[in-house]
Amino acid sequence: MKEFVISEVKAETAILVGLITKEQDETKTNEYLDELEFLADTAGAVTVKRFTQRMAGPSQVTYVGKGKLEEIRQYIIRKEDEEDPVGMVIFDDELSAKQIRNIEAELKVKILDRTSLILDIFAMRAQTANAKTQVELAQYRYMLPRLQRLWTHLERQGGGSGSGGGKGSVGLRGPGETQLEMDRRIILQRITLLKQRLIEIDKQKTTQRKNRGRLIRVALVGYTNVGKSTLMNLLSKSEVFAENKLFATLDTTVRKVVIDNLPFLLADTVGFIRKLPTDLVDSFKSTLDEVREADLLVHVVDISHPDFEDQIQVVNKTLEELGCAEKPMMMVFNKIDAYQWVEKEPDDLTPPTKENISLEELEHTWMAKVRNEDGIEPLFISAREKINIDELRDTFYKKVRELHVQKYPYNDFLYNTEEL
Repeated sequence: MKEFVISEVKAETAILVGLITKEQDETKTNEYLDELEFLADTAGAVTVKRFTQRMAGPSQVTYVGKGKLEEIRQYIIRKEDEEDPVGMVIFDDELSAKQIRNIEAELKVKILDRTSLILDIFAMRAQTANAKTQVELAQYRYMLPRLQRLWTHLERQGGGSGSGGGKGSVGLRGPGETQLEMDRRIILQRITLLKQRLIEIDKQKTTQRKNRGRLIRVALVGYTNVGKSTLMNLLSKSEVFAENKLFATLDTTVRKVVIDNLPFLLADTVGFIRKLPTDLVDSFKSTLDEVREADLLVHVVDISHPDFEDQIQVVNKTLEELGCAEKPMMMVFNKIDAYQWVEKEPDDLTPPTKENISLEELEHTWMAKVRNEDGIEPLFISAREKINIDELRDTFYKKVRELHVQKYPYNDFLYNTEEL
């Protein structure tokens, strides 16, 4: 069986390709490509060019039109004699096996889509047996409908004696088709084995969660790279891996935090992202169970990101899909130290936008005014610079204490950390 490798993107140059449609205007497409470039950078690739095309929707044959594909091909040819020839072309949407096969035939370079790139990053980031198992399962699920392109070099052969071999003639099947069927069977068996392994891991994690005692569970959720791990380190005084890369954290880390003799469990979860592959969501069910079983969700937002409002919507939508939208939640706007704004002149009557509003004004907008159903006001902090952290700790204490009284009404609330 041919070994399956999602991609090798070390020190390679990449071209990005996206579409402008009725549902996705040019501004939105550029935002997606910015994120795709960040993904490529996280995976170790350097983006040298972007191509976009206005279309009603992706071509089922080559994603982009023939003219645009030829334009991309000519650019690749011109770069062949340079020091940094194009090593891959990355498409911003998931490609079918047919699209990948046709595009590869024209461009003669490695073809990736957003899903395979994210899977590649997950494979690099996976550290524990749990994460590696989840990533491998997602890889095989992605690979299964795309098996055919791995065997295009083995053509169907007539072979054998006689004539008129129909579809049901086993003796007339070529080696490519035989190998394809063999691979499909092996992969399906592997998927079954990995699913069983994850069920066992789920049982272990469920037992671990039951043994945590009467402690309120708080889960940090949010878009990828918003500073959840940095906040986790600050509150728990631990050393969870954190860096300015997408998906720095794959494994859920749970730490016991004590604020004013009030203990609770704090979980750092995998970050969400736009167009997150369904296979990844399914594979990382055990990781996301920390979100499902949390008593309080802390939605961390990178307020310095130009698209933070869209990121909020992505996270909220994902939480809805997980059935967690009704859980108590508090909003924490992080990275206020990096928030950029342009001060307006006194006579400037331009309506406030996220490009020209000051942080002081921002704290009086809908984000700070609107309380959710639990009555928790949003907080504005900087985990890295430790700004407004005392206010954050105080809010945590009040909410966790309230939840504990609600959940364990007959339990003496005088916490003794030695007894827990």
